[in-house]
Amino acid sequence: MDFDPSANRVVGTARIPGGAAPKKAPVPVKIIVAGGFGVGKTTTVGAISEISPLTTEAEMTSESVGIDNPGQATMKTGTTVAMDFGVLTIDQTLKLYIFGTPGQTRFAFMWDDLVKGALGALVVVDTNRIDDCYPAVDYFERAGLPFVVGINTFNGQMSYTVEEVRWALAVREDIPVISFDARFRSSVRDALLVVLDQALDKAIRMKS
Repeated sequence: MDFDPSANRVVGTARIPGGAAPKKAPVPVKIIVAGGFGVGKTTTVGAISEISPLTTEAEMTSESVGIDNPGQATMKTGTTVAMDFGVLTIDQTLKLYIFGTPGQTRFAFMWDDLVKGALGALVVVDTNRIDDCYPAVDYFERAGLPFVVGINTFNGQMSYTVEEVRWALAVREDIPVISFDARFRSSVRDALLVVLDQALDKAIRMKS
């Protein structure tokens, strides 16, 4: 049988005119969720991820007494020793890869690797232990990475107002300070969208 070239035949990766355009993969965006120990980072990642989140939780033992303090109003029995990881598809064009950092200072050496390539960060704050979040705020300010301060309301309550938290953390006026509930997907989504807005604003400023 003789070979008869056809106008509908696709050779290699060439696209024949009139055919359907190949579907573009969404743009990957790396986002960091950071903060002090026990502020709700793992809960944040788990609430929003569309896949079963990857966690590296280890059981807290008596060896951590006096070192790891999860706070008085928590039932926390585990701790992140490496990172949390989740995925969220915003739309057909954008996909978030979310990395949660460990909160203890002894794991701070991992932050440089986790943050590499990130476009923005959400710093989770517990108003009962605001000082635990100073290291995260200082880190992102020094790194020049766009970030948002997210006050985790836990049981729907805050010990201080948003403006009081802004004053306590001494963050600039152009850095958003918002409240959210790490247990609820819609609340975490809204917080991450603010992070994306910050990253976009920086990209526009750099381009101009």
